[in-house]
Amino acid sequence: MTIQFERRADRPDAAGRCVIHLRAYFDGQRLRLATAERCTIAEWNEDKGRFRKSFSGYQEANEGLDALGERVTKTYRELRTAGQVVTPALLKEALAPKVAAADLPPAPLLTDLFGAYIEVLRARGFRFHTLKGYKTAHNTLLEFADTLPGRLTTADYDAGMHDALLGHLRDVRGSAQNTVAGVVKQIKPFLAWARDDRGQTLAVDPAKLKVEWEDIEKVWLTASELASLEKALLPSNLVQVRDAFLFCCYTGLRYSDLAALHEGNVKEWDGGRILRLTQTKTRTGVSIYLTPPAAALLDKYVGTRTQLMPSTANQVMNRYLKRICRLAGMESLVEVVETIGGQIMKRPVSKWELVSMHTARHTFATQSLLRGMPVEVLQKVLGHSKIQTTMIYAKVVEDLQHQTMRRIWEGSAAGSAAGSDIQAKEICAVVPEAGLDRGATSGLDQAAA
Repeated sequence: MTIQFERRADRPDAAGRCVIHLRAYFDGQRLRLATAERCTIAEWNEDKGRFRKSFSGYQEANEGLDALGERVTKTYRELRTAGQVVTPALLKEALAPKVAAADLPPAPLLTDLFGAYIEVLRARGFRFHTLKGYKTAHNTLLEFADTLPGRLTTADYDAGMHDALLGHLRDVRGSAQNTVAGVVKQIKPFLAWARDDRGQTLAVDPAKLKVEWEDIEKVWLTASELASLEKALLPSNLVQVRDAFLFCCYTGLRYSDLAALHEGNVKEWDGGRILRLTQTKTRTGVSIYLTPPAAALLDKYVGTRTQLMPSTANQVMNRYLKRICRLAGMESLVEVVETIGGQIMKRPVSKWELVSMHTARHTFATQSLLRGMPVEVLQKVLGHSKIQTTMIYAKVVEDLQHQTMRRIWEGSAAGSAAGSDIQAKEICAVVPEAGLDRGATSGLDQAAA
């Protein structure tokens, strides 16, 4: 090995001083290291590769260069003796000062990092409902970490720890499969962020954490059940909740959009009225025709409140809805399938127990399909960005499946939805897309009906 020292003259500081570099030549390779010394051109002897006497403290500085050269040579020999193929990168790593583990700050807790991640998402403009999901996962991790004997960092979160978390969710909290999947869904991007944005060491590849969702049967009301709900005799304190639910059945609105309706959302259109709003969940603009039943409900509450339709807390309305649907006679049994303790459990449940405000949106979608609304039109009304989302409703409409089979095999349209208590034109008329001529508009109305 040959070692030389040189003054790099290409990057002088304001005083004209340049850094002194070590050059080591070995096995046809070259290593370059910067020292801590600087000097002017007059203070450096280029031929000898040492400091001149004009350099303050030249003797100690030259002794430091000699010591560094001896250290490089010794390290090179130790690596060769250990049987390693010495490269400039390996030699530089071996020469780097070793930091004792006690001198390093402790790695941040996994839960603290997750809290910081949520704040980053908030700063980046993520929406309330998305942040709410991450907060739920954060609370789950806090609860899980409290059950562990030591600190939980990203370096500790390996495959075994991940399985322990899943076991905690299922065995201790009794969480359903989709709740477990939801937590994993939030953890994956968090771990990737901790690695890529915060330089944390991971013990598991986030991309290999599987998210397994369980199909949940959607609950929706039939036309006859809707008619029963309309005619049901209810206590006065339940009427407003029933009306709000029916309004969503006729328009496909989510609870969040119902609660936020205001007079500015109602527009005149072709002798009738429409709702034009931006959906709270997706920020998607939708335009929905107000059918006669929907318009009548809207008129019922004109001038009685600041909101267009009555609403209270979602949980309260869901609790009242179950009582309303029971009074309306929705006692038919529905099979509920759950995965508990790794086993598939099936049990019959009265339909009224499963009804919630979101059931109204499912009802609108399924009843619209049964009455012949094209899936593409339904997608626009519901505000889905992908038609695959809307197609989920097409898969659950058994009546549509059976009617189609009967028409094909028996050549009969008997039993179609045309004879339902609620007329198609009252449920699924929609605002035609801008740019259609009058004839096309009429055709779209007919197709929707």
